[in-house]
Amino acid sequence: MVASQLANRGVHDRRVLAAMAWVPREWFLPPHLAAEAYEDGPLPIGSGQTISQPLIVALMTQALTPRRGDRVLEVGTGSGYQTAILAHLGARVFTVERLPDLLVEAEERFRRLGLRTIETRLGDGASGWPERAPFRGIIVTAAAPGVPPPLTEQLMPGGRLVIPIGDLVTQELFIIERGASGLTERRAGGVRFVPLISRLGFSEEPWL
Repeated sequence: MVASQLANRGVHDRRVLAAMAWVPREWFLPPHLAAEAYEDGPLPIGSGQTISQPLIVALMTQALTPRRGDRVLEVGTGSGYQTAILAHLGARVFTVERLPDLLVEAEERFRRLGLRTIETRLGDGASGWPERAPFRGIIVTAAAPGVPPPLTEQLMPGGRLVIPIGDLVTQELFIIERGASGLTERRAGGVRFVPLISRLGFSEEPWL
């Protein structure tokens, strides 16, 4: 996976490549999908959610540029795979998930892997985690129609937010940085994520 799907397709950060090689992706999937863990695509994890394509996980992690000791907010724990990658890179990860079953399963995986720099919370991740702010990095693993204001408010100077923005069909990855003169943004290509269900994202029935 690392050689054929990542290193040859724009993932050049050696630390990110090493983390992707270390974290066992099959641990983050339903047992009947374990044999497909290293395929080049997303896979269902239940509750209408997915584990992202390995390439997208690596590119978003690389865009975030997490350093050891950084405080990172993750919106959407899901299976916990992205969380584990960030923790393996040395970040202190604060991850928020709205679906309790997924969060319980992810917490068990973190324990099995011995990852102790992860703090979890059940709730609306689009509101951030004010009590743990500010963050040097914020990563959103679901697509929003726009950037939720609490996330930029909780981004520290020099920090970076990586988030998919768009509708239910067309989305782009945005990288937003807080510099001395305010927020700047750039686009990093098309992506496809499940919708961010939140009062600051999509409704429970986003097609209505």
